[in-house]
Amino acid sequence: MAIELQQVSYVYSDRSLWKQTALHNIDLTIPQGSIVGIAGATGSGKSTLLQLFNGILKPTEGTVKVLDVTLQAGEKSPKLMALRRRVGLVFQFPEQQMFEETVEKDLCFGPLNFGMSLEEAKERARKAMVAMGLDLELLERNPFRLSGGQMRKAAIASVLAMDPEIVVLDEPTATLDPVSRAELISLLERLCREQGRTIIIVTHRMDELLPIADSWIVLKEGQAAFQGSVQELASDPTILERCGLAIPQSLRYWRALADRFHLEGEVPRLTPKALAECIASLSSEISHTGIEKGDIHE
Repeated sequence: MAIELQQVSYVYSDRSLWKQTALHNIDLTIPQGSIVGIAGATGSGKSTLLQLFNGILKPTEGTVKVLDVTLQAGEKSPKLMALRRRVGLVFQFPEQQMFEETVEKDLCFGPLNFGMSLEEAKERARKAMVAMGLDLELLERNPFRLSGGQMRKAAIASVLAMDPEIVVLDEPTATLDPVSRAELISLLERLCREQGRTIIIVTHRMDELLPIADSWIVLKEGQAAFQGSVQELASDPTILERCGLAIPQSLRYWRALADRFHLEGEVPRLTPKALAECIASLSSEISHTGIEKGDIHE
């Protein structure tokens, strides 16, 4: 397993009158080399959970195992520097991550901090920029003079420059245009499928991640209300509504088809193309049963 949590709770200001429980009694596992989506309403504990994955936060109770590092509540944490090199975290707001005078210095900061030479760090910075579709001329620019989309891509590039085994991203497609969002999701899928990295993504845009995610974790009020495969989620998407989330259109459409044509057990079709092909293949049955187009959109 890439990550395993056992009976984990996290409490902010746990020794004060203003303590607030962000996570409570969570058990979960994330297999190595998988793509995992995390969803939940605002305040459900998503960002807190991500910060446990690379040791920014330590559990108040329970055990967090990440690769070969164990973080135990109440015990000194070993190997945190090495863990943070192997687990890259991209924050929800890129301005929290960028702080140097130039983009190049920002991207080189991590590799240099972990002992790489300046030349190797610069080469990694250039490769990460190209991977993110950013012009190399931006390396000399102040990161706070980039557009919102450019800054977000640069923040992701700063993590990729460290070549992490696990990449954790908090709302990575926010502020990106539709084309850039699709390109980023495709890049993250390649990092997993072609390079064996574990990709963990918090997102409110479930539709764009559903076709590629291997599994989902859904949080509700600091607890794991659901953990399972996309197929399991597709079999009962109402769990999302019970957690204060809207059911994505692709899941709603697939559920309507699956219920009408008894498609239980089949791999969910969750892209417009796959849904269209499925409807086309069922066209003769649609004609025979007299299903109306509107039924699929219910």
